[in-house]
Amino acid sequence: MSKLIGALRVAAFAPDVRETTLDRRGFGPTGAAQQRTLETVGRSFLTGLRVGLEAPPTAEIERRLDLLDEQVRGFAYEGAAMGVAIADGLSFRGTRTKEFLEGPGRIHPYMTHVGIGWAYARLPKSRWRAVPVTDPLLRWLVLDGLGFHQAYFRTEKWVGEQYRPDGYPAWPGVHPYLHRAVDQGIGRALWFVFGADPHRVAAGIEAFSEERRSDLWSGAGLASTYAGGVDTDGLAAFWELAGPYRPEVAQGAAFAAKTRLLPGLVVPHTKLAVRTYCGSTVEEAARVTDEERVGLPPNERRPAYEIWRQRIQDRYRPAAQAAGQPLEASSAAG
Repeated sequence: MSKLIGALRVAAFAPDVRETTLDRRGFGPTGAAQQRTLETVGRSFLTGLRVGLEAPPTAEIERRLDLLDEQVRGFAYEGAAMGVAIADGLSFRGTRTKEFLEGPGRIHPYMTHVGIGWAYARLPKSRWRAVPVTDPLLRWLVLDGLGFHQAYFRTEKWVGEQYRPDGYPAWPGVHPYLHRAVDQGIGRALWFVFGADPHRVAAGIEAFSEERRSDLWSGAGLASTYAGGVDTDGLAAFWELAGPYRPEVAQGAAFAAKTRLLPGLVVPHTKLAVRTYCGSTVEEAARVTDEERVGLPPNERRPAYEIWRQRIQDRYRPAAQAAGQPLEASSAAG
């Protein structure tokens, strides 16, 4: 019976693989290498989503996901988190998400929390509380994932029209930071929407109102570092285009560095992007995120998560005066 229910969830919630192609999404022309990279990411996400929706034992989910290449394995964990969260959202006593987060997902905390946000986008808002997110710091990543989903699948409205809803009433506790967390996910999605083309991504960000650009640049910096799709010249161009938002790009890259380093999934393009944006190794950038996480204050009107992000940006900000040059973390500068 459980296999049948899992198959029904897959049929209801797993998009056809063709929905991840840039042509089907209408994301416009891009280079062959970029298209291949971004579409491989989409297929890997769907692989994880199907496994999560089937909801086999947690150990089996881990075994199946770990067969994937290290370049895309994190995206499969993101998809699996979406799947188990949907399974719990449709259940009255779901514990799969908790077991997944505390089990194999523990070394993929960024990707799994983002994946839960994808599930929120597909579940009725009345069922969001069936998938509680208890981590007071990382819970904002759920809204990041929600923002990515909306920009990726509802591009004309959320990107073209720059739509922003009045609020997210089903989110536990209405908070003024909600929109900013969503914008960080939209920024990540723009890397895909504009085909990993640095100039098109930058133009897409600049089309948004000024108060939203900081979070959009941060998200796009993270995506360019984690997902890849461009060579050395492309990274340098994106860095140049970021202009005054280079600290945000560096912070996004540092998040990506930590996200890949923790499960041991560091790949060449991540090393290159971190070197370009942060002026350091992946290990050094990840250490900046750890150091700036120490001693964060309790969540109040300004969430600890945003204070954390700002601390990381401040570590890179002094070197941002050297326009067009790779930043260097203040720890490395002494």
